[in-house]
Amino acid sequence: MNRIEGRPTDALSYDPNEPKYWERAKLDAEIDRLFDICPGCRLCFNLCPSFPELFNAVDAKPDGDVRSLTRAEKDRVIDLCYECKLCEVKCPYTPRDKHEFQLDFPALVLRARAVKGRENGLGLRQKMLGNPDRTGKLGTKLPALANWSCRNALQRRMMEKLLGIHRDKQLPEFAGETFEKWIARNGLPDAPSEPAAKVAIFHTCFVNYYNTEPGKALVTVLAKNQCKIASPPQNCCGVPALEGGDVEFAQKQARANAASLLPLARDGYRIAAINPTCSMTIRREYPTLLGTPEARELAAAVADPGEVLYELRRAGKFNRDFKTTPGKVAYHVPCHLKAQAVGLRGRDLLRQIPGAEVITVDACTAHDGTWAMKREFFELSMKWGGKAFAGMREAEADFMATDCPLAAIQIEQATGVRPFNPIELLARSYAPLGFACPVPPPEPDTITVEAEEQR
Repeated sequence: MNRIEGRPTDALSYDPNEPKYWERAKLDAEIDRLFDICPGCRLCFNLCPSFPELFNAVDAKPDGDVRSLTRAEKDRVIDLCYECKLCEVKCPYTPRDKHEFQLDFPALVLRARAVKGRENGLGLRQKMLGNPDRTGKLGTKLPALANWSCRNALQRRMMEKLLGIHRDKQLPEFAGETFEKWIARNGLPDAPSEPAAKVAIFHTCFVNYYNTEPGKALVTVLAKNQCKIASPPQNCCGVPALEGGDVEFAQKQARANAASLLPLARDGYRIAAINPTCSMTIRREYPTLLGTPEARELAAAVADPGEVLYELRRAGKFNRDFKTTPGKVAYHVPCHLKAQAVGLRGRDLLRQIPGAEVITVDACTAHDGTWAMKREFFELSMKWGGKAFAGMREAEADFMATDCPLAAIQIEQATGVRPFNPIELLARSYAPLGFACPVPPPEPDTITVEAEEQR
């Protein structure tokens, strides 16, 4: 049998605005092409369950030809991807590397799920998980009842049967007051006459409806650093819908966000997205998803909050007037920060606090998107996140931290300790009673800026 040509053909498409993106025959040709390239490299063998599944399936075929794989075997590889993006970071054959193969495995998975969704329709679970704003609005109307329901064993068994959400998966609790209502009640700090930066907070649906503390902390930290703050109208970034195959709804959400955020970006605001998945989505997915110059313009203005604050540090404008120290912190590296190649600025900022010791735990928790909630994948997610969980435990730190709220849930379920967002620890470090331990007395500053930035 002839081998598959590694170079892409006219079947290649990662853009849902192209008609060929939706053609089943061309999708199948691309799946075969990528599935043929990957077993010849195998750099990603230990990144997620998809690759061992693919390699074992190919190795089991007498001729090792991916065209011998059944549709069920190929679908299994697609289903096991939880869109951590680490394979795209590690792969040497990507569009980002300008390689002729133009291989983007996570984008292929999104295409496969989109085509399947259009062919077969979206299931109830996909519709529910793909619209977290709707779920959040319902849950925060009666948060005590909703949280009780999510903890009740009988309700969870029913949820597992009807929605396919695993009965043992720890779910986030609905907030008693949404972040938007908190902002409306308290207002934003007055803008300084000469702000160090202008920052619009993309608080994300998770911060709005579930854990509002990182949003409140970011307001505090930005105010401490003399920033002019805005909190524009917004909805979910769209990635849950996109990962579930609902491209049309993801585009609708992206258009609404672009319409709200772009005027601020044009007015010189940085758009600080608290969740790395959301900043990655607006930066990397919106330009293709919407296919407009405006989407690319918005993408250029988006940043992680740590990036914005670290830019102030480099400009000599970062407020170092810390009153207390968190001591030893175990910091988990979010996959979607690595995918953006912007550094780990939340971690680096914690290292600016006198007396803080930050241990880096660089391992995926296997909960990007909604994958780990699903009945068929929850136990597998806890297995694949084991290295991260062990690293956080073994650090024996005073506090755990991660920028990713979904990683925080996984870590809390595995260790019994809830990690903080680094911004929360920064905010508490500015307060005299933020921690039990005051900052140590200052030492002579003998570290050059260049050497300090290499830490």
